[in-house]
Amino acid sequence: MISPPPARLKWILASAAILLVAADFAARKLDSHDQTTQGRWFKGNTHTHTLNSDGDSTPDDVVRWYRAHGYHFLVLSDHNFLTSVDALNALHGASDKFLVIKGEEVTDTFGDKSLHVNGLDVQREVPPQGGTSVVDVLQRNVDAIRRERGVPHINHPNYRWSITADELGQVRNTRLFEVYNGHPQVNNLGGGGIPGLEAAWDAILTAGTLLYAVAVDDAHTFKDPGNPNVAGPGRGWIVVRAARLETRALLDAIERGDFYASTGVELAAYTATDDAIAVSVKATSFAKYRVQFIGRGGAILKESVEPTATYRFTGTEGYVRAKVLESNGAVAWCQPVMVRREPRIALDVASARRRSRPDK
Repeated sequence: MISPPPARLKWILASAAILLVAADFAARKLDSHDQTTQGRWFKGNTHTHTLNSDGDSTPDDVVRWYRAHGYHFLVLSDHNFLTSVDALNALHGASDKFLVIKGEEVTDTFGDKSLHVNGLDVQREVPPQGGTSVVDVLQRNVDAIRRERGVPHINHPNYRWSITADELGQVRNTRLFEVYNGHPQVNNLGGGGIPGLEAAWDAILTAGTLLYAVAVDDAHTFKDPGNPNVAGPGRGWIVVRAARLETRALLDAIERGDFYASTGVELAAYTATDDAIAVSVKATSFAKYRVQFIGRGGAILKESVEPTATYRFTGTEGYVRAKVLESNGAVAWCQPVMVRREPRIALDVASARRRSRPDK
C-alpha cells in the first residue's frame, strides 16, 4: 500500500475532522426534549391545600372552584397528608374534561429552613425524611417521592429564604421547581441581595443543570376571594401538552418539559426543535406583548414585540428559553433547551486546517 505524502495526509485528516464537526452540528441534539409532540393543551394547578392540612375549605369545595374556573386538572397537595381522590373524581371528574390527581407536599425542615417538596401522584403518603443539610433533606425527600412512583417538584425556594440557587442546583433526580408561587409571602422576586427565582433559574441553567419551571397557586384560602394578602386560587398554573387527560400522560409530558408556566398569558402554539424555538401568543385586544429569548447568564438574545416570534440557535447560547411579558403584568415561561456545541473544537479544527494545507 502506498501512503500519501505527510502534508497530504494532514490535509485529509483535517478535512475529515471538519466534516465530522459539521455533521455533528447539523444533527445536533439538544440536551432537553423535542417539543413537537402532538397533543392537546391542558391547564392545571399542581399545588393547593384543603382542610386536610392548613386550607380553609373541603376537598370538594376546592375541586369545585378549579373545575368552575376552566382548569382541566388539579393536584391536591396537603402538607404531609395524602388526600384520596377517588370519590372526588367519581363526582367531578369527566373523561377528557376534568381530572383530580392525588399528591402531597412533603414538608420538612433543616434548622430554621422550611423545605417543601411536592410529590405528584405518589402511591402512598411520604413522611418527611430529614437530613444533615438543606441539600440532603431535599434529596432524601425527592428520592422518597420517586420510590412511591411520584413526580417531585421543589416548592417556593425563597420562602423564609430557605433554598439558595446553589443548593437548588445540587438536587438530583428531579427537574421541576416553582419559578412562581401565588402565596403572598414566598419572595418570588428576591430581595436584600438574594436573587429572585428567575435569576436563580438562569444561574442553574448557566451552570449546565437542566430545570423546568412551574407556576402554582399554593392556594390555602377560598373563602376570602379577591384579597391579595391571602393565598388565594387562580394566580399561577401550567399548561401541559399531552395526548390525553390522564394522570401518567400528563406527568410524562411534565417530566419531559412539554408545558409552559403562566400567570395569565395563553399561548396559541409553542415548538422547540434541534434548530429553533417558535412562540405564538393567543393575543387579546386589550394587551400588547414582548417575547424574549434568554440564554447563558440570563442574557436577552432576542426580543420581539410581535405576538409570534422565532429564535434560531447558533450553537453557542448554552441554553435558550422563551418568556412572554404581557402589558398588564402577566407572564408566561417556556421551558429551556440546552444547546450543546463546543466552540473550541471548531476553532481547533480550523487551526488544523490552516496548519495542514498542502505544501506549494
